[in-house]
Amino acid sequence: MTFKKWINNIRRKLMNSITKNIGSSYSEPKIGDFKIDDIKNVLIIRPNHRLGNQLLLTPIVQEVINTFPNCKVDLFVKGGVAFPVFENYKQVNKIIQLPKKPFSNLFKYAKSWFSIKNKKYDLVINGDKNSSSGRLLTQMASAKIKVFGEAYTELENTFQDYEHISKSPIYNLRHYLSKLGFNKNETELPLLDIKLSAEEISNGKKILNDIIKNDKETICIYTNATGHKCYSETWWETFYSRLLKEYPNYNIIEMLPIENISKINFKAPHFYSKDIREMAAIIKNTSIFIAADNGVMHLASAALVPCIGFFSVTNENVYAPYGNGSMALNTNKTNIEDWIQGINKILLK
Repeated sequence: MTFKKWINNIRRKLMNSITKNIGSSYSEPKIGDFKIDDIKNVLIIRPNHRLGNQLLLTPIVQEVINTFPNCKVDLFVKGGVAFPVFENYKQVNKIIQLPKKPFSNLFKYAKSWFSIKNKKYDLVINGDKNSSSGRLLTQMASAKIKVFGEAYTELENTFQDYEHISKSPIYNLRHYLSKLGFNKNETELPLLDIKLSAEEISNGKKILNDIIKNDKETICIYTNATGHKCYSETWWETFYSRLLKEYPNYNIIEMLPIENISKINFKAPHFYSKDIREMAAIIKNTSIFIAADNGVMHLASAALVPCIGFFSVTNENVYAPYGNGSMALNTNKTNIEDWIQGINKILLK
């Protein structure tokens, strides 16, 4: 373990011990205290800068918008990636942005924290039950109703997918509202969605056509990931060779990361973009996206494309792509035959 990771682990444990009881003294509203139409200003808190974590926030934002038709939503996040992610969300009113490097921007960091006390909200939601800073910020915010995001045993026992980081905030909100006397919401949970416009999708198709130059369907792979989530060159080259053998009637292209590296040594036609909406638009025009667990996998999922996500160190129950026929495959428990079977399930449906 690196020194940085060791320090982060100590910090998390310390923060968790400090904040574990936050919200216990909060006086919850009673049945009849408010109506759906009363909720007009909502704050959702998710102070994490990673692309994947901002995309994983899109389902709870949709749930809030669908539940409270008169509301405007403020987001409290870290870094700037939320701006393109929520660009086409008309109900998102303001994005409060923490700097990615707080110790280099202490004044801005403190100003962002205390800004949430300057506005009266009707509802505040902590978007990640495991976020100590999210609980603190929820406590600090000035609001009539606060959903701190604690885990409910009855929900864990009722919903097999309650552990998922995108789904648990939605289940929690629905449970909270039902306790206040509102009708139980049993509709399907919203999917990750970056809300691409028709024009963006059309431009993505043009870029893809320039790469493939034919009318065959396309499989897109992404061979990079962070840290131990990243598979080796040997692993990816073996898998890529099998894809070529199994799917001769498909194009197979590779999306490259910002580092411009390829675990298959650039053997496939490839493309690169710094614009996440353009990346999503290109992926939208493919038939399937295949990658290890990473932010770009969630971007593909938010483009509403079927995804195969490979997991080896992170928990697929928490981070799996879902909807659109997507599936998570734990490579410690499955083999290449299982992976091909999963791909077939999507492509040959």
